[in-house]
Amino acid sequence: MIFEKLQGIMEENLSIERDEIKLDSTFASLGIDSLDTFQLIIEIEEEFGIEVEAPESMKTIKDVVNYIEEKTK
Repeated sequence: MIFEKLQGIMEENLSIERDEIKLDSTFASLGIDSLDTFQLIIEIEEEFGIEVEAPESMKTIKDVVNYIEEKTK
């Protein structure tokens, strides 16, 4: 559920095809730069009602999913 929502956010805001986004994808492998990361954080915070802290510690999509799961418990 969270992964699918995240794929949708990334597809809509960063123009990355949904099928390119895998759990083990890194931001670098998807071509996501610091500006894209900032935009993604804003969208995640709005969608899930959380505050993202220390985004630099998240390297893969799975890291982001795990973070969101932890914050929304």
